[in-house]
Amino acid sequence: MHVSFRPYWLLAAVLPLVLAACGDSEPDQRAAFKQFLQTRILDKPGVHVPKPSEDESKAFGDYASHYAVITDFNGKMDESVKPLGNLVKTISVRSLNDVIDHRADLKAAQTGLNDMGEHLKQYQAHADAEHAKLKQPEDLKAVYDKAYDRTVSAPTAAFMEVLPQIDTAMNAISDVGDYVEAHKAQIQINGSQITVQDPKVLEELNARLQAVNAQGKAVQQAQTRMQSVMFGR
Repeated sequence: MHVSFRPYWLLAAVLPLVLAACGDSEPDQRAAFKQFLQTRILDKPGVHVPKPSEDESKAFGDYASHYAVITDFNGKMDESVKPLGNLVKTISVRSLNDVIDHRADLKAAQTGLNDMGEHLKQYQAHADAEHAKLKQPEDLKAVYDKAYDRTVSAPTAAFMEVLPQIDTAMNAISDVGDYVEAHKAQIQINGSQITVQDPKVLEELNARLQAVNAQGKAVQQAQTRMQSVMFGR
């Protein structure tokens, strides 16, 4: 007698696995990644680089490595620009005595500022190279490129605009300190009172102090533009 074995129970058990595999298809991964980029980055003002949950990363599939290009850059950028707040405080001099007392601090701050700029250039160059290697369908690429610009290109450009402004302001302050040191015989400082006997020295000192004020305003304007990029305001 011929016996036919039909493992219906086995097919029933395998079917959910097949359906689950279909749920992890490239179109689904792409859709999940696009939605994340749109709703968590582009739809919010300013620069936001949220950390995806474990489930979200899993839903992205191979596209999780595409997001890593953005997160890796931002991690390096955040670490690099941490000293910026202290550097800005360095140029917030309130008196001529401050300028004289902090001449060495200014020189050290300028070195740190230049290093910061060089690091940012290197980090962006690496991120841009990794970005260029990515293979993405056109619909995803359109969204990803906007997110990349918002989180990598735009903040880097903002920082690279303000850093030279700060450097120029530091140069102006250092110039005042150097001038006072070179003419200390003609310049008497008593608290907030400054007495200059030589009219030529007074004129030259005032010109340098005016340059410091002008550069301070330029730094404030650049900071405002940077905050607009970073915070969307």
